[in-house]
Amino acid sequence: MSSHYETLGVSPDASGEEIKKAYRKLARQFHPDVNPGEEASERFKAVTHAYEVLSDPEKRRVYDATGNENGTDNGFSGAYNGAGFAFQDIFETFFGGGGAQTGPASRVRRGQDALIAVRIELKDAVFGVNKKIEVDTAVLCTRCEGSCCEPGTQPVRCSVCHGSGHVQRAVRSILGQVMTTATCPSCGGFGTEIPSPCNECGGEGRVRSRRSLTVKIPAGVSTGTRIQLAGQGEAGTAGGPTGDLYVEIRVATHTTFSRDGDNLHATLSVPMTAAALGTELTLETFDGEQTITLHPGTQSGDVITLQHLGVARLRGAGRGDLLVHVNVEVPTKLDAEQEELLRQLAKLRGEHVAEGKLVGTGGGMFAKLRDKFGNL
Repeated sequence: MSSHYETLGVSPDASGEEIKKAYRKLARQFHPDVNPGEEASERFKAVTHAYEVLSDPEKRRVYDATGNENGTDNGFSGAYNGAGFAFQDIFETFFGGGGAQTGPASRVRRGQDALIAVRIELKDAVFGVNKKIEVDTAVLCTRCEGSCCEPGTQPVRCSVCHGSGHVQRAVRSILGQVMTTATCPSCGGFGTEIPSPCNECGGEGRVRSRRSLTVKIPAGVSTGTRIQLAGQGEAGTAGGPTGDLYVEIRVATHTTFSRDGDNLHATLSVPMTAAALGTELTLETFDGEQTITLHPGTQSGDVITLQHLGVARLRGAGRGDLLVHVNVEVPTKLDAEQEELLRQLAKLRGEHVAEGKLVGTGGGMFAKLRDKFGNL
């Protein structure tokens, strides 16, 4: 594992200004807004962490002495009184501190993850699509480049806590007078103050901005699917790593097709005569015009399967099917001539009409229509 100095490309005796210049150069090079990709994002996080340690005098001193920013080794540390507990733990529990501190806090913080909903058409879910979206988010301040200071200025050591980030005060207790430690009210625990905050970001190192990006939405997504875009969320404070952006898919309903898993469904309404005699019809699908063959005697509720014309599988190869449900339309209004012709057909088929009802002697078409639809 490389050291923090190697990560920033500086020598162990580099000055604070040299470390800052190296960090800014690498941060601009690997920032997700400039260099998207998982490898660049990991480099950016490593560079930021190295800077967080080496830019802090106390953390750097501990790191140089132990090789670990936490200051721990394979031994044991902490005050122990021989009775099985440390007095330091008691003081911290009742009085909020009193033991050794880890040093001032860092201004560098990772940005929050963001979530945005994107609406796509059913056809886009079938084949996939590249979708351009607009995102309102926090981005790195280009004026101060994440330093939080006006160009040409830098933070100064806090005069109250002298850079420790903490202050001590005496408190009377049942154990007598004890010293407690609290966050410095002047610098907020950072150990430094910014006398000239950046006029653009107000000393945060980031600003709100609207930006555009293109999301590759794979085929087979459905409503509720979330796509993670690493490093495309909120920029962190003081040049910290950027969070992730999650794109949640919303698939719009379609006037012709409905979806069930990887299959599509459509209803095709046909005249009674076409169903009885058989015919060929055309259906406009997402793959273009398809010919539907109706065999003589097609019944309402029959399903015609068009293989591999459904939705692409999100996990796995191939596509589902398109299921076409046939709906036979029975006429509701007949003129006298049409009614007479139907009566003659019924008579020829041995399906006699009496008092407006079909009295069939066999299992012909009209008998089946009677069972399904009642009166003609």
